[in-house]
Amino acid sequence: MDRIASANVFVTIAERGSLAAAAEALDMSRAMVTRYLAEMEEWAGARLLHRTTRRLGLTAAGEVTLARCRELLALAEAIPAAGDAGAGEPRGLLRVACAQFLAQAALADALAGFLRRYPQVTVDLQVDNRAVNLVEQRIDLAIRITNALEPNQIARKLGECRSMLAAAPAYLAEHGTPADPQDLARHNCLAYSYFGKSVWTLAGAGAGAAVVEVPVGGNLSSNESMALLAAAGQGAGIAMQPRFVVMPEVAAGRLVEVLPDWQPQALGMHAIYTSRQHMPPALRALLDYLADWFARHGSEF
Repeated sequence: MDRIASANVFVTIAERGSLAAAAEALDMSRAMVTRYLAEMEEWAGARLLHRTTRRLGLTAAGEVTLARCRELLALAEAIPAAGDAGAGEPRGLLRVACAQFLAQAALADALAGFLRRYPQVTVDLQVDNRAVNLVEQRIDLAIRITNALEPNQIARKLGECRSMLAAAPAYLAEHGTPADPQDLARHNCLAYSYFGKSVWTLAGAGAGAAVVEVPVGGNLSSNESMALLAAAGQGAGIAMQPRFVVMPEVAAGRLVEVLPDWQPQALGMHAIYTSRQHMPPALRALLDYLADWFARHGSEF
């Protein structure tokens, strides 16, 4: 039997939770699904599933095999594009993931330019503030803003993301303007759930300037950066946000920069992917395009 099909059936069983649900999703008979599962277990040389009272569960061998099957299916999808490696223009589908504020403020524009240059490529942009699992979710490229990459991640640095502190004029008029970082302790600070939720790291201006870690707190936190920006604009408190999303609000007078002589810790902007080998031409073209795009727009970040 077709081992690629067997791998696809096994992944579907694991994701759907039963043979019957997999059969329905794949438009197969239950008997055919059972045959493919038997083929997969024979190939793996181990039992992959065990039955509980409510649903199927993965054995230890099944967990390992599931991850490998997902990798196998991702490679299988890339084979048609790989066949075009020497044929000229990149083509095919790319799945790209990033946070919402980055998608709105930068990546949508960058991808629009990329697609004009490479019209045979299709991009599926997945917007999610959480770090995605590239293999499990079949993501070709994730753009992450972080200084804490995992040791086994393959990444290409695109640039740095600089942040700033800002608040609405009405908030500062009512609560006062901080004169130094320690003043933040008495203010309502709007915290981002995935970074700096309780401590903000600030560096003074100039070489050799002091770096301070300031405990902060407030009555609003969120995993969505744009929500915090909007709340700051309504006078809810002081927010630490990327400069490229705050500066238009400052220019319009809706926000005021706070502690301009103290800079929040800069974060690396990274393109993360699963393998340097067997890279589809479309993915390589996108990596190169984004590296050039962020280099040209680096002053805005």
